[in-house]
Parts: sequence; structure tokens; C-alpha cells
Amino acid sequence: MRVFPRGSGPKLRVTDITSVICNSSMVINAHHFLAKLGQMDAKNIIRDAITRVSAQRQTAAADPALSQAVSHIKRIQATRFSASYADLLRSDQYKEAALFFLEELYSEKDYTLRDAQFARIAGALERVFPHQVVQTAVSMAQLHGLTEELDLAMATQWRLFGDADDASNYVRAWRAVGRRVDRQLQLSAVIEVGRELDRLTRTPGLRLTLKMMRGPAALAGLGSLQRFLESGFDTFAAMGRKGQGADFFLNTVMDRESGVLNRLFDADAVACETELAHLLGQPR
Repeated sequence: MRVFPRGSGPKLRVTDITSVICNSSMVINAHHFLAKLGQMDAKNIIRDAITRVSAQRQTAAADPALSQAVSHIKRIQATRFSASYADLLRSDQYKEAALFFLEELYSEKDYTLRDAQFARIAGALERVFPHQVVQTAVSMAQLHGLTEELDLAMATQWRLFGDADDASNYVRAWRAVGRRVDRQLQLSAVIEVGRELDRLTRTPGLRLTLKMMRGPAALAGLGSLQRFLESGFDTFAAMGRKGQGADFFLNTVMDRESGVLNRLFDADAVACETELAHLLGQPR
């Protein structure tokens, strides 16, 4: 998530998502959301999400100004994340986890290769990977699909504004898009991906299984997906060996991102723009 995938079950729409919310002021319980996803098989969930992402990229690519706006918004979000978590990025224990979130969930990095690998492996996913890894891949694909959708919506609004500074345009675009429920879902999904990676580290023999998959993954052209899985596993395993481990890190992300989300929706616009400009290192 950025700022501040034909199964027997029905396709999941926004109206389905809202049914798992107790009320609009609460952050969505991601476990209930994932239970909904269980109605559909993993390969089709992943393929559906990647198809959505591909369509969104094609829409942006067809309009250079829109494509540029999407990239600009992603850069703003990555810069904001780096500033919001400067303390964790300096921490011996949490630096790698913060970098992992920044590079894999919040950056402007081109995920085209990994998406293609997700789509290609989808048919064999449930036969090749352990169940826990399959669930993580499903969660990642769904999160990625929603994130790209929201970024494109932001970029569509961004093009309507003039030459105001980045902070002002970002706040205006955020509020014009709205979709608070989707923003809460996006944040809950980010945290759930982290929880799943943390749970993977406590699965006996899984690290050895991942290591043994390197050769087959490389031969199948799945190196990018393999690197993501190993990096996430190792990052959370190392963090979990010290102090409060993943709980502190994920709770910190949840608290800070919830605050950012609420301020972007509810705070005085000028105050919100000033705070964001400060995080972006831009004068007001």
C-alpha cells in the first residue's frame, strides 16, 4: 500500500468487501477478507488481479501524461514512507524490514516481471508451493491489484490540477478519489502480508524448501518471484529473533499509516499539505 487474482465462488467486488466491515470508522479485519477470498481458488484470484493490473498499465501507457502522473505519485509515496520511517530505517533490528516494505510495497519499482511470473505460476501454484506460500502469493496479488487501481485513480485526478506543489496536489487528488473503505482495506492487506511472512518463518522446514526451489524456479523463469519469497522470509526471520520482532514493526506501520490515512481524509487541508510537504522535504 502506498500513502501517504474462474472459481466456483462469485467474483469479489467492492460491495462484497464492505460486508466485512463493522462500520466505516473501523479498519477492516483482513482475516475476514481473506476468508472471503477462500471461496475462489488461488490461481484464478492471482490471474484476476494480474489481469486488472495489466489493464491499468495499458490505460496509463496509452496516455503519456497519465503515465507520468502515476510515476510521480509513486515517487511521492516512496519518499513519504522513507521519511515516516526514518527511525526504523536507521535501526539495526528493523532496517531490513522497513527496506523490504519500501522496495516491495511502497516503491515506484517496475513490477511487470514479477507480475508476469505470478500469472505464469498461477496454474501450478497450488501443486508446487506449500499452502502457506500460496496464501502469501494470493494476498500479494490482491494487494498489488488494489494499489495499482488506487494509484491510477489518483493520477487521473492529478492531471486535472494546475502547477501547485506536490503536497497540495496529492492531498487534493486523495480527497477527490475518496474510497476510504478501499484505503482501509489496502492498509489491512499490507499488514496481513507482513503477518503471513512472519508466520512463514515459524513453519518447520519451509526455509529449506524455499532453498531447494531455487534451481527449479530459475529454470521456470520464476527468479523474481523466488527472490521475493526468500527475501521476505529472511527479513522477517531475522527481525523475529530480536526483541519484540515483527509485532512491534507491524503495529508501528499500522499505527502510523492509520494516522496518515485519517489525516489525509479528515484534517484541515492546509495543515495536511504542510505536514506532507515537510515529509517530502519541500518548502511551503
